[in-house]
Amino acid sequence: MNQSFKKQKDFIVCIDSDGCAMDTMDIKHQKCFGPYLVDVFDLKDSERFIEIWDRINLYSQTRGCNRFKGLVLSLEEYGYEGDFSRLQNWVATTNELSNRSLVKEIEKCGGKDLELALQWSEKVNIGIKTLREHDAPFNNVLRSMAIIKQFADIAVVSSANNEAIIDEWTRHGLLPFVDLVFGQDQGTKAFCLNHLREYGYQSKNILMVGDSPGDLDSAQQAQTNFFPILCKKEDESWDQLVLEALGKLVYQDFNEEYQQQLITKFNKNLVV
Repeated sequence: MNQSFKKQKDFIVCIDSDGCAMDTMDIKHQKCFGPYLVDVFDLKDSERFIEIWDRINLYSQTRGCNRFKGLVLSLEEYGYEGDFSRLQNWVATTNELSNRSLVKEIEKCGGKDLELALQWSEKVNIGIKTLREHDAPFNNVLRSMAIIKQFADIAVVSSANNEAIIDEWTRHGLLPFVDLVFGQDQGTKAFCLNHLREYGYQSKNILMVGDSPGDLDSAQQAQTNFFPILCKKEDESWDQLVLEALGKLVYQDFNEEYQQQLITKFNKNLVV
């Protein structure tokens, strides 16, 4: 956490990265996450597993979940025959779903399943770097962030690894608008949103912008506002964010009725 940060505005807009600001989610999962998992865990029915992985991580109510949660959910549905009880326990109990935390768990109790999970995650991080020519923000993101910055501070709140966030956002000119980066290494999104109060932001002045149910859950856990970037309607969503929701936030009109309208629209847009 950046303890030296001092808030400039009364409001802060927190933006998820993959699938929300950056049009990178599908390609990362289809080129790296799923195929590498098949390889590392030596899964025999690769086609069936990839279908499970993509549905869980891209097209359902678990869209955008942390990679290790997605790993456990996918192995469970696939019916993985190896013992991955240590991995299941770590994912269920740790406060930090990151490579760093996983290394500590391996040092503490060992376990082939934990080692395979770390090997896979590190391989994914390396693989994502090879996709650099394919990543880009959605069309209206840069313009929208320039507008948001006039009225609010901006934080990245993402479950992606920090190195990838900083690399992508720097190359596409987004990082100069950002005051804080909370990635995989800083903990859960809910934890990071709660942490913002330590900088002096009131809950009602914090807005989480995200594309997944996990982003909504995190905002609700932290008792902050939520604005959805709708899958397949990203450009329209970013326009609504700056033309409508930002004004409601700044003028204290982001009320329960408006929040529920956004949530209903968000849920209808996702495949159950």
